[in-house]
Amino acid sequence: MADILTKTPASVMPMNALPERFDGQALPIDLHMHSTASDGALSPEALMELCASRGLTHVALTDHDSVAGVERAVAAGRQEGIRVLPGTELSCQWRGINIHVVGLLPSGVSDALAAGLTAQAEARRRRAEQIAERLERVGLVQALERAREQAGSDRPLGRPDFARALVSAGLVPDMATAFRRHLGSGKAGDIKAHWPTLASVVAWLLETGGVAALAHPLRYGLTRRKRGQLLEDFQAAGGQAAELVSGFQNPDVTRDLARQLAERGLHASLGSDFHFPGGHLAPGSMTTVPRSAVAPVWTHPRLQAAMGDVAPVA
Repeated sequence: MADILTKTPASVMPMNALPERFDGQALPIDLHMHSTASDGALSPEALMELCASRGLTHVALTDHDSVAGVERAVAAGRQEGIRVLPGTELSCQWRGINIHVVGLLPSGVSDALAAGLTAQAEARRRRAEQIAERLERVGLVQALERAREQAGSDRPLGRPDFARALVSAGLVPDMATAFRRHLGSGKAGDIKAHWPTLASVVAWLLETGGVAALAHPLRYGLTRRKRGQLLEDFQAAGGQAAELVSGFQNPDVTRDLARQLAERGLHASLGSDFHFPGGHLAPGSMTTVPRSAVAPVWTHPRLQAAMGDVAPVA
């Protein structure tokens, strides 16, 4: 894995004109997706095959607190003619709120980030035990074992595994209900303990030569003012970008977020946050980025060589 994580293939895609700003066109890019290396439903290979079928040319695999699927994704992407950027999505805390930071890793994984990922895996193990204990109180017998069956491997468990276990046990009709009743924000299974600070995970990513992008800033239930404070604290810690678009969202809200990013000189990333087929999201499915002065994340000096050139979809 070390060789693949050290250098992203430079000859996967032909060179095309690189848009230096968003012009309201759809782009064949998705920089936030998950595989079976964390809580996604598809293997890295199957995910790359799906990306190719949807016409994507530049993607990042960003499994939760893990790079375990990156080597396979890069190899599969090469076969499919897709440029795959190594990445991860790190969990952290900001003012008592659970925040996610996407790390885009053109230079691979440093010792500091590797140690951080090991610590995150242990935190996820302890968190899963706490979630299981709480869900057993609402009737999910042998919750940890049931979630492990749903995961189908020994990877760290996430809330979607417990959601599927609740559905399988007949306690809820679907995953959306599982999150609404038991696992969503503020519910019994929403365990926020053990995560490092926002500044800590940004420091890991900076030390490894990566770009830190605040994940889905519109999903934390913050007021505009408090979202601005989050962006400012993130930038003060060294964060370089935020997801301007994450899946589908209101265009007016997107334009407002673009103004917040531009005011702070943050780059804009975009991604579907894809986890499983059959839902409302698929790789590359997201609101079209409106015309904006904010700089695309692939124009950041740390990513230009790894991303190559990106052409708008005709």
